[in-house]
Amino acid sequence: MNDKQEQKKFFGSLAIPALLAAIMLTVKVIETAYGFNMSRWGLMPQTAHGLLGILTLPFLHGDWEHLLANIPAVLVLGTALYYCYPTLAHPVMIISWLASGFLTWCIGNPGSIHVGASALIYSLNLFLILSGFIRGNRQLIVISLIMVFLYGGFVWGMIPALAKLQNISWEGHLSGAIIGIVLALILRKKGPQKEEHHWEEDDDNDDSDEGDNPGEKPYWDVPMPSDEDLKIEYRFRH
Repeated sequence: MNDKQEQKKFFGSLAIPALLAAIMLTVKVIETAYGFNMSRWGLMPQTAHGLLGILTLPFLHGDWEHLLANIPAVLVLGTALYYCYPTLAHPVMIISWLASGFLTWCIGNPGSIHVGASALIYSLNLFLILSGFIRGNRQLIVISLIMVFLYGGFVWGMIPALAKLQNISWEGHLSGAIIGIVLALILRKKGPQKEEHHWEEDDDNDDSDEGDNPGEKPYWDVPMPSDEDLKIEYRFRH
């Protein structure tokens, strides 16, 4: 793949994550400009009205700090997903979004409101990390290690005692992580796999012995000389 194709693939992989980030940013700008809070349309666990939040969850954020923490993660993880797993990216993105939201709705604390793209982010992160190691593909393992380096501290967001102190939805984080792991396991046979190395061998070893001189018999097929053939005559000149 040449540089031009590489750039085209990269920017194509960036398109969907950039669109999601743009919607997230637009929602917060509208909230700020018109002075109202859209969190009322967030995810409310175990309520019929709160089911709408499964769809709106990634686009709503408590404040600008929350939003600006999530946008880079959506861009990095989303682009990595579409670049490394182009045939799986759409299903993984959609299932991560909806399934992590639904699981949060099921296990979340009644009476609470959940907003933010963290559940989606956790799902994409766990999918990318686990998929690379499961598949054994060297390039994907490198991506997995990069994700661990960038977002290795995500585990703390799933611990209730720590998350509650910061008003963080540990249920959303845990739900996303579970969905990401399940997707990585279910889809492990699809998409890019471990590289297979094939050693090239001669088509026919026997033919190679006769290759240069087809009419010549192999050395083991030459008959032993007779005693007469081995007889040496010495002649002396006087």
